[in-house]
Amino acid sequence: MLEIKRKEGESVGSFLHRFTTKIKQSGILLEAKKRRYQRRPLSKRQRRIKALYREMKKKEFEKMRKMGVA
Repeated sequence: MLEIKRKEGESVGSFLHRFTTKIKQSGILLEAKKRRYQRRPLSKRQRRIKALYREMKKKEFEKMRKMGVA
């Protein structure tokens, strides 16, 4: 955990600048951005259903392409 305290007589602007540089150097911000949209891992059943759906759509698209529709 990162702890930054304001020095005596330090302006708010310089403290904010020092704070942001420390955060960037520590990698906390980068890690938070990575975790922001992280999803839960899918179950084996859900992965199989999605794979079957993808295969079905792929075959459907190929069939339409051969007919000249897509």
